[in-house]
Amino acid sequence: MCAYQVIEGHIAKPQGYQATGIYSGIKKVEKLDLGLILSEVPAASAAVYTTNLFQAPPCHVTRESLEKEGKLQAVVVNSGNANACTGSKGVDDAKMMQHLVSQSFGVPKDYVAVASTGVIGQFLPMDCIEEGILQLPKALNNESAPLFSQSIMTTDLIEKTVCVELPIDGKKVTIAGTAKGSGMIEPNMATMLGFITTDVKIEQSYLQKLLRKATDTTFNMITVDGDTSTNDMVVLMANGMAENNELNEQHPEEKEFYQALLYVMQELAKKIARDGEGATKLIEVEVTGAPSVEAARQVAKSVIGSSLVKTAVFGADANWGRILCAVGYSSAPIQADKLDVFLGSIQVVEASFPIPFSEEEAYAYLQGDTVKIGIHLNEGEYQAIAWGCDLTYDYVKINAHYRT
Repeated sequence: MCAYQVIEGHIAKPQGYQATGIYSGIKKVEKLDLGLILSEVPAASAAVYTTNLFQAPPCHVTRESLEKEGKLQAVVVNSGNANACTGSKGVDDAKMMQHLVSQSFGVPKDYVAVASTGVIGQFLPMDCIEEGILQLPKALNNESAPLFSQSIMTTDLIEKTVCVELPIDGKKVTIAGTAKGSGMIEPNMATMLGFITTDVKIEQSYLQKLLRKATDTTFNMITVDGDTSTNDMVVLMANGMAENNELNEQHPEEKEFYQALLYVMQELAKKIARDGEGATKLIEVEVTGAPSVEAARQVAKSVIGSSLVKTAVFGADANWGRILCAVGYSSAPIQADKLDVFLGSIQVVEASFPIPFSEEEAYAYLQGDTVKIGIHLNEGEYQAIAWGCDLTYDYVKINAHYRT
């Protein structure tokens, strides 16, 4: 039985947080494009960042600040412009965003995280951003928190929010998360931003360890199109206002907290995969019986990232050969004669050879909005799950005209 309970909520549901989003003029159309999360008190914080070599200035600035004390009190995010590949001016602009939020809300500059998402290679319209940040204090109220999730969206079709609560030391602890992402999504962080708030009291070093561990099985196990972006990060803030005994590795309920955090991150990851640009279906690839965790993840990522598998799912074509092909080029150290493959509950391959199955039944299954591909390697006890989406005509249409 889970210790946590899924509840309705938003990013400011945990004690001591506020959030908002406004339109500042960054986007060409009048949609929310500037958001803020604010904690009443400095929060122990952790973050993970994109692995792209051209890591954008907001990632550098946030990392530099967070490494000083491991604390944040505010997060400012703009959408519509990535502030990526913008050189020293981009760094200066990200630092100016920090400074403006620091001045507007009376928090230390290094307690402000900065994130940006949108078009790469264009300078931020700092006149719009400066005016927008000055508007944020009066836009912040008890009803404004849901606007934050809208303000971080680019090509997203849906807001992505998850909220849970659980008891720790008899105190109610809440964890809330929101994310954006639908294109340029690939394992090892992608065009996605994730923000998680909690009121738990926890050691900062342990918080960073938990975030990195959970990222490996959630955000690093999704893909939409195989592109890894320049801007992506996940930020986790814990302000301690639940007043539990400080969580660390020795705390008797640390596993319960981790499972709740893992659930929030996994649900956000799945929502990102399901909302892939032009997508009509969520694909889940579960690999079991692997000789190691690494091998299971390699196989799962390879299959979920295959354009041929993704297009077959879009067309509801039970083309099991494409699945075997993707397993084969995964570079995982596995044996090629032991694989079983399932589409939902329908087995299509046994011991790496095709077996008779109903094409009509498989076609009907593949027309659903969630498709599960099961791959049993029959070589060990390890497993992994990856998530992605189908590849459709609309993906090409959206990305052919992204800047226009």
